[in-house]
Amino acid sequence: MKPVTPDAALAAVVGAEPLPRTELTKKLWDYIKSNDLQNPENKREIIADDKLKAVFDGKDKVSMFEMTKLVSGHVVK
Repeated sequence: MKPVTPDAALAAVVGAEPLPRTELTKKLWDYIKSNDLQNPENKREIIADDKLKAVFDGKDKVSMFEMTKLVSGHVVK
């Protein structure tokens, strides 16, 4: 799989090194889980901290499906 490069906002979460999209998604989920950012009542909902708000266009929370779309805007192919 071809590596993608995260922009500055996404790099604050997953690092600045180019990596395959699958690895980027894995690192993003590792960050979300290690910082306990899933809504405990609805695990499909992500609650943004300051770093993720920059990636999520300022939104406080997004669904896991919306997250994928928002993250796509922060990678350089």
